[in-house]
Amino acid sequence: MLKAFFQWLAATDWFMRAGPRIVPRLDRALHRLTGGRLIGASGLVPALVLTTTGARSGLPRTTPLACLPEPGGSLLVVGSNFGLPGHPAWTGNLLKTPAATVSFRGREFPVVATLLTGERRAAAWPGLIELWPVYDRYTEKSGRELRVFRLTPTT
Repeated sequence: MLKAFFQWLAATDWFMRAGPRIVPRLDRALHRLTGGRLIGASGLVPALVLTTTGARSGLPRTTPLACLPEPGGSLLVVGSNFGLPGHPAWTGNLLKTPAATVSFRGREFPVVATLLTGERRAAAWPGLIELWPVYDRYTEKSGRELRVFRLTPTT
């Protein structure tokens, strides 16, 4: 019931405007306070904090994201940007520098990101929609295909 309420809320025009300013800040604070064990979305869906290298600045950039864990340890993430027209900055960062770090369930580890396209994206999409059906609304609202990345742990 709680998840259904938050899915409804996340699909509203108000939330799609306000969410980008509010949610990441709250998620980062909760992540810090719990030593990386929780972020706000983790009560609803699996969630992680992704650290990328800024495409222009070269500085570390952290972004809390919902994720879909895959068998074998990879994680899928979606560049929804709350349904805004442009792709989120973290996706551009990964396109330029695919090496990143993930904090997930209290563990931090390096990953390499792969943009999923074509058949690989099509195969991953149903699981992502099952996880968070609002991705379809974000696609409709944004007018773009949402970028999907597979984050594969490296040694």
